Amino acid sequence: MLTIGYIRVSTDEQDLSKQKHLLLEYAQHHRLIIDQFIEAEVSSRKTPQERRIVELSNLLKTGDHLLVAELSRLGRNMLETLNIITALSERGVQITFVRQPELSTSGAHGKLLLAIYSYFAESERDYISLRTKQGLAAAKASGKLLGRPKGSRNKSGSVLSSYTEQIQEFRRLGLSVSAIQKLINQLVAKPMTYNTYKYFVQHLPAPAAAQ
Repeated sequence: MLTIGYIRVSTDEQDLSKQKHLLLEYAQHHRLIIDQFIEAEVSSRKTPQERRIVELSNLLKTGDHLLVAELSRLGRNMLETLNIITALSERGVQITFVRQPELSTSGAHGKLLLAIYSYFAESERDYISLRTKQGLAAAKASGKLLGRPKGSRNKSGSVLSSYTEQIQEFRRLGLSVSAIQKLINQLVAKPMTYNTYKYFVQHLPAPAAAQ
Protein backbone atom coordinates (compact mmCIF):
# COMPACT_ATOMS: atom_id res chain seq x y z
CA MET A 1 0.00 0.00 0.00
CA LEU A 2 1.34 3.38 -1.04
CA THR A 3 1.04 6.85 0.45
CA ILE A 4 1.07 9.44 -2.31
CA GLY A 5 1.31 13.20 -1.87
CA TYR A 6 -0.35 15.31 -4.57
CA ILE A 7 0.72 18.94 -4.86
CA ARG A 8 -0.59 21.53 -7.29
CA VAL A 9 -0.04 25.27 -7.47
CA SER A 10 -0.82 27.88 -10.10
CA THR A 11 2.26 29.15 -11.88
CA ASP A 12 1.90 32.54 -10.15
CA GLU A 13 1.83 31.08 -6.63
CA GLN A 14 5.22 29.38 -6.42
CA ASP A 15 4.61 27.48 -3.19
CA LEU A 16 5.27 23.86 -4.11
CA SER A 17 7.80 23.64 -1.32
CA LYS A 18 5.30 24.95 1.23
CA GLN A 19 2.73 22.32 0.30
CA LYS A 20 5.35 19.59 0.34
CA HIS A 21 6.50 20.68 3.80
CA LEU A 22 2.87 20.64 4.98
CA LEU A 23 2.35 17.06 3.76
CA LEU A 24 5.69 15.87 5.18
CA GLU A 25 4.88 17.45 8.53
CA TYR A 26 1.50 15.69 8.59
CA ALA A 27 3.09 12.36 7.61
CA GLN A 28 5.70 12.65 10.35
CA HIS A 29 3.09 13.48 12.96
CA HIS A 30 0.97 10.47 11.94
CA ARG A 31 3.93 8.12 11.43
CA LEU A 32 3.42 7.80 7.69
CA ILE A 33 6.01 7.47 4.95
CA ILE A 34 5.20 9.29 1.71
CA ASP A 35 6.31 6.93 -1.05
CA GLN A 36 5.96 9.40 -3.90
CA PHE A 37 5.03 13.00 -4.66
CA ILE A 38 3.16 14.04 -7.78
CA GLU A 39 3.66 17.74 -8.41
CA ALA A 40 1.88 20.00 -10.89
CA GLU A 41 2.72 23.67 -11.33
CA VAL A 42 -0.21 24.63 -13.55
CA SER A 43 -3.47 26.50 -13.32
CA SER A 44 -6.64 24.67 -12.28
CA ARG A 45 -8.02 25.59 -15.71
CA LYS A 46 -5.67 23.11 -17.37
CA THR A 47 -6.84 19.63 -18.34
CA PRO A 48 -6.73 16.70 -15.87
CA GLN A 49 -3.87 15.32 -17.96
CA GLU A 50 -1.87 18.53 -17.57
CA ARG A 51 -2.66 18.66 -13.85
CA ARG A 52 -1.39 15.06 -13.59
CA ILE A 53 -4.75 13.89 -12.23
CA VAL A 54 -4.91 11.09 -14.80
CA GLU A 55 -1.43 9.94 -13.78
CA LEU A 56 -2.43 10.11 -10.12
CA SER A 57 -5.60 8.12 -10.72
CA ASN A 58 -3.72 5.42 -12.61
CA LEU A 59 -1.14 5.14 -9.84
CA LEU A 60 -3.51 4.79 -6.87
CA LYS A 61 -4.82 1.33 -6.02
CA THR A 62 -7.13 -0.15 -3.39
CA GLY A 63 -5.77 0.48 0.09
CA ASP A 64 -3.52 3.37 -0.95
CA HIS A 65 -3.54 6.69 0.87
CA LEU A 66 -3.64 10.06 -0.90
CA LEU A 67 -2.49 13.20 0.91
CA VAL A 68 -3.58 16.59 -0.44
CA ALA A 69 -3.18 20.02 1.16
CA GLU A 70 -6.83 20.98 0.65
CA LEU A 71 -9.93 20.28 -1.41
CA SER A 72 -9.28 23.00 -4.00
CA ARG A 73 -5.98 21.42 -5.11
CA LEU A 74 -7.65 18.46 -6.85
CA GLY A 75 -10.14 19.93 -9.32
CA ARG A 76 -10.93 23.08 -11.27
CA ASN A 77 -14.26 23.44 -9.47
CA MET A 78 -16.23 21.77 -6.71
CA LEU A 79 -18.13 19.41 -9.00
CA GLU A 80 -15.00 18.08 -10.71
CA THR A 81 -13.24 17.76 -7.35
CA LEU A 82 -16.08 15.71 -5.91
CA ASN A 83 -16.15 13.47 -8.99
CA ILE A 84 -12.43 12.75 -8.51
CA ILE A 85 -12.94 12.03 -4.80
CA THR A 86 -15.89 9.74 -5.52
CA ALA A 87 -14.02 7.77 -8.19
CA LEU A 88 -10.99 7.23 -5.94
CA SER A 89 -13.08 6.40 -2.86
CA GLU A 90 -15.07 3.79 -4.76
CA ARG A 91 -11.75 2.08 -5.56
CA GLY A 92 -10.86 1.95 -1.88
CA VAL A 93 -8.39 4.84 -1.82
CA GLN A 94 -8.27 6.82 1.43
CA ILE A 95 -7.99 10.58 0.94
CA THR A 96 -6.81 13.03 3.59
CA PHE A 97 -7.00 16.80 3.17
CA VAL A 98 -4.38 18.07 5.60
CA ARG A 99 -5.84 21.56 6.03
CA GLN A 100 -9.38 20.15 6.15
CA PRO A 101 -9.13 16.97 8.24
CA GLU A 102 -12.89 16.94 8.74
CA LEU A 103 -13.22 15.91 5.07
CA SER A 104 -11.16 12.73 5.39
CA THR A 105 -12.89 9.98 3.41
CA SER A 106 -12.08 7.43 6.11
CA GLY A 107 -14.68 8.85 8.49
CA ALA A 108 -18.47 8.98 8.35
CA HIS A 109 -18.44 12.70 9.17
CA GLY A 110 -16.17 13.46 6.23
CA LYS A 111 -18.31 11.41 3.85
CA LEU A 112 -21.41 13.28 5.02
CA LEU A 113 -19.79 16.68 4.45
CA LEU A 114 -18.61 15.64 0.99
CA ALA A 115 -22.12 14.43 0.17
CA ILE A 116 -23.51 17.80 1.24
CA TYR A 117 -20.95 19.65 -0.87
CA SER A 118 -21.79 17.39 -3.79
CA TYR A 119 -25.49 18.16 -3.45
CA PHE A 120 -24.91 21.91 -3.43
CA ALA A 121 -22.47 21.71 -6.35
CA GLU A 122 -24.94 19.72 -8.46
CA SER A 123 -27.84 21.99 -7.48
CA GLU A 124 -25.81 25.10 -8.25
CA ARG A 125 -24.82 23.80 -11.67
CA ASP A 126 -28.43 22.92 -12.56
CA TYR A 127 -29.69 26.26 -11.22
CA ILE A 128 -27.16 28.27 -13.24
CA SER A 129 -27.88 26.23 -16.37
CA LEU A 130 -31.64 26.77 -16.02
CA ARG A 131 -31.30 30.49 -15.31
CA THR A 132 -28.93 30.93 -18.26
CA LYS A 133 -31.36 29.22 -20.63
CA GLN A 134 -34.25 31.30 -19.32
CA GLY A 135 -32.25 34.50 -19.69
CA LEU A 136 -31.23 33.67 -23.26
CA ALA A 137 -34.83 32.80 -24.16
CA ALA A 138 -36.10 36.07 -22.68
CA ALA A 139 -33.41 38.08 -24.49
CA LYS A 140 -34.22 36.38 -27.78
CA ALA A 141 -37.94 36.97 -27.32
CA SER A 142 -37.35 40.69 -26.71
CA GLY A 143 -35.21 40.96 -29.85
CA LYS A 144 -31.90 41.59 -28.09
CA LEU A 145 -28.65 40.62 -29.79
CA LEU A 146 -27.00 37.75 -27.95
CA GLY A 147 -23.30 37.58 -27.19
CA ARG A 148 -20.73 40.15 -26.08
CA PRO A 149 -19.77 43.16 -28.17
CA LYS A 150 -16.49 42.76 -29.99
CA GLY A 151 -13.55 43.70 -27.78
CA SER A 152 -15.49 43.50 -24.52
CA ARG A 153 -14.27 41.41 -21.59
CA ASN A 154 -15.95 39.40 -18.87
CA LYS A 155 -15.96 41.12 -15.50
CA SER A 156 -15.53 39.33 -12.20
CA GLY A 157 -18.58 41.17 -10.91
CA SER A 158 -20.77 39.59 -13.59
CA VAL A 159 -19.63 36.15 -12.42
CA LEU A 160 -20.38 36.94 -8.78
CA SER A 161 -23.77 38.38 -9.69
CA SER A 162 -24.86 34.80 -10.41
CA TYR A 163 -24.28 34.09 -6.73
CA THR A 164 -25.91 37.21 -5.29
CA GLU A 165 -28.59 35.27 -3.42
CA GLN A 166 -26.05 32.93 -1.81
CA ILE A 167 -23.74 35.81 -0.91
CA GLN A 168 -26.59 37.78 0.65
CA GLU A 169 -27.60 34.73 2.67
CA PHE A 170 -24.02 34.29 3.89
CA ARG A 171 -23.96 37.98 4.89
CA ARG A 172 -27.26 37.57 6.72
CA LEU A 173 -25.67 34.71 8.65
CA GLY A 174 -22.79 37.00 9.63
CA LEU A 175 -20.03 35.45 7.50
CA SER A 176 -16.98 37.57 6.74
CA VAL A 177 -15.92 38.50 3.20
CA SER A 178 -13.02 36.05 3.54
CA ALA A 179 -15.38 33.21 4.48
CA ILE A 180 -17.70 34.07 1.58
CA GLN A 181 -14.71 34.08 -0.77
CA LYS A 182 -13.70 30.56 0.30
CA LEU A 183 -17.24 29.19 -0.11
CA ILE A 184 -18.06 30.76 -3.48
CA ASN A 185 -14.59 30.13 -4.95
CA GLN A 186 -15.32 26.41 -4.63
CA LEU A 187 -18.19 26.85 -7.11
CA VAL A 188 -16.66 29.08 -9.79
CA ALA A 189 -14.38 27.96 -12.59
CA LYS A 190 -11.71 30.56 -11.79
CA PRO A 191 -11.22 31.56 -8.12
CA MET A 192 -11.30 35.33 -7.50
CA THR A 193 -9.39 37.54 -5.11
CA TYR A 194 -10.48 38.89 -1.75
CA ASN A 195 -10.59 42.46 -3.13
CA THR A 196 -12.97 41.37 -5.88
CA TYR A 197 -15.36 39.95 -3.30
CA LYS A 198 -14.95 42.96 -1.02
CA TYR A 199 -15.82 45.38 -3.83
CA PHE A 200 -18.82 43.28 -4.89
CA VAL A 201 -20.17 42.96 -1.34
CA GLN A 202 -19.73 46.69 -0.66
CA HIS A 203 -22.01 47.47 -3.58
CA LEU A 204 -24.79 45.13 -2.52
CA PRO A 205 -27.80 46.34 -0.52
CA ALA A 206 -27.85 45.39 3.14
CA PRO A 207 -29.17 41.82 3.56
CA ALA A 208 -32.61 41.33 5.05
CA ALA A 209 -32.65 40.51 8.74
CA ALA A 210 -33.04 36.87 9.77
CA GLN A 211 -36.62 35.80 10.52
